[in-house]
Amino acid sequence: MIWGNSSSRYGAVAMTLHWLMAAMILFMLGLGLFMTSLDETDPRTFPLFQLHKSIGLTILMLAIARLAWRLAKPVPALPATVGSWERSGSRIAHTLLYVLMIAIPLIGWATVSAAALAVPTMWFGLFEWPHLWFLADLPRAQKRVIDGQLATTHAVLAFSMLALVVLHAAAALKHHFKDRDDVLKRMLPWTKLRT
Repeated sequence: MIWGNSSSRYGAVAMTLHWLMAAMILFMLGLGLFMTSLDETDPRTFPLFQLHKSIGLTILMLAIARLAWRLAKPVPALPATVGSWERSGSRIAHTLLYVLMIAIPLIGWATVSAAALAVPTMWFGLFEWPHLWFLADLPRAQKRVIDGQLATTHAVLAFSMLALVVLHAAAALKHHFKDRDDVLKRMLPWTKLRT
């Protein structure tokens, strides 16, 4: 398997980033739902929030790396049989996925930075990740208002990501099972392309 993309399939770097981030994002959606259902006094709450913040910041870093890789390495072209509306839909969906992969963790970071109770973020227990100073230094009363708005935005975008991931997966499966083209196989390692 080659590291970079070819004209017919994604390379090892793009595939690794894609599947690693897909697993992390799905895990984070489930974790977010579970941890927000817990009572604040539950002993699992604090470590789960720390884990959520650590993985979220990791997703942010990986998303930036993935975007840089995508801009540097052209992606394989869609098959000629793919219609113009599907091409447009694919561009829009991929753009939105990248926007959300970066925006959701940024807003999460802003949310914890603006929290009235300044709990440090320990990145996997290794070091303290700094809060965004322009939010962390706000007066407590102002933080209470902003914190709630940011948390709501974070949740709405997370649910939007879930809907987009389902649409993305459905489109890939449609290409594989209905259209019988190589769109899905281009992102699967060790698969033989039809064409």
